[in-house]
Amino acid sequence: MSDNNWYETTGWYEPLKGNDSAKLLPAKKTYPRGKRGWTRARAIGLVVLMIALIVGSSLAFAKPRQDYFTFSWGTDDFSDALPDNREDFFDEYYDPVENPIGDSNIEKLEEKLDFSLKLESKTEDALSLQEIYSRCEESITAIYGYVDGEDGYFWGTGVVLSEDGLILTNAHIISGCDSATVKLSDDTEYEALLVGADTTSDLAVLKIEAEGLRPAAFGLSSELEVGDSVAAIGNPLGESFRSTLTDGIISAIERGINMNGYSMTLLQTNTALNEGNSGGALFNMYGQVVGITNMKMSSAYSSIEGMGFAIPSSTVKSVVNALVKDGEVRGRPSLGIVIGGIPQEAKEHYGLPDGLYVSEVREHSDAYHQGMRAGDVVTKVNFEPAESAEQINAIKNTLEVGDIMIFEVWRDGEILEFEVMLMDTNDVYADD
Repeated sequence: MSDNNWYETTGWYEPLKGNDSAKLLPAKKTYPRGKRGWTRARAIGLVVLMIALIVGSSLAFAKPRQDYFTFSWGTDDFSDALPDNREDFFDEYYDPVENPIGDSNIEKLEEKLDFSLKLESKTEDALSLQEIYSRCEESITAIYGYVDGEDGYFWGTGVVLSEDGLILTNAHIISGCDSATVKLSDDTEYEALLVGADTTSDLAVLKIEAEGLRPAAFGLSSELEVGDSVAAIGNPLGESFRSTLTDGIISAIERGINMNGYSMTLLQTNTALNEGNSGGALFNMYGQVVGITNMKMSSAYSSIEGMGFAIPSSTVKSVVNALVKDGEVRGRPSLGIVIGGIPQEAKEHYGLPDGLYVSEVREHSDAYHQGMRAGDVVTKVNFEPAESAEQINAIKNTLEVGDIMIFEVWRDGEILEFEVMLMDTNDVYADD
């Protein structure tokens, strides 16, 4: 676990917000700002920024708010700034974790679809960038997401999956939206129905009533190597820059990135990506989609260039096929608790033991039924000290829905033990 992660990804990850006056601004979270300076407290704030790493749908880990510590900058004793009630501290310290199965209000498609996404190996000579654009640009769409009662729209990119109107995009583009419109490369527009969305993988499938579309070809992300050339087509910065082509290389394979309370394994690329590229295609040099672009690294403290990310096609295939078949992704084990690391100052101030703080327990989870509650501190998991998110995630990755994990918990000086059964994520979060 690194304590040098002073960067953050939230600014780009959210969809671009547009309005009819064509003034486009990124939707960003805002936090209270305090007096800035490289004091001891600010250094502590930067160190703890990424301490609470987050793992997949089995368990959500709370992410510290970046600027929580700004109120104490300039003070000599950090602990003096902490509230008396530790729950007040942790409520402010952690960002909320998003629902892993999505929260779109777009009307759902009821009919069953006969579609399965297939990946193909590269079989022909490499194409030029001009040939890739000519062959693939028609398979790229624009996505508008609308919220009832609000002006403007959320903007992103989509990829055509089928001739009869299946469209792939990022789940975060339509998160919280009540309706969506798809604009094709020839400027025709269609109202979209939701086939399914999955926040954990950041993928969503829409359906429009169209025929004769050109579906994109999907390649094998498993064939990629670091240094391979790639190209992206998307809609950065709004309507004026639709169908923009950029190129670069694969910078890393299987890069672990934590976002919105969940862990994603992504392709890293230096291909230029900006707000609005979300949901677009990352192509290999054979004109095949090997990734769906969804985020880039950014920082409030330093310039970061050439660090973009895409969901690999191997993940896209499994999620898309699950969403088309069932409207959801089944089989992901979930504990239904949100936990995160405890900064040393808070540990000392509140007299907490070493471990991980439980900030939320879902009422439909077995953890809740067994008696775990917000405010508990997990000290051991399967009889081993609870030290990090990676450790618990590694244990979870060996288990399935129905398996048991054993937690030792500290609660106001008392040590409790809970045997918690892993449940399907959809059953834990379906009522949100």
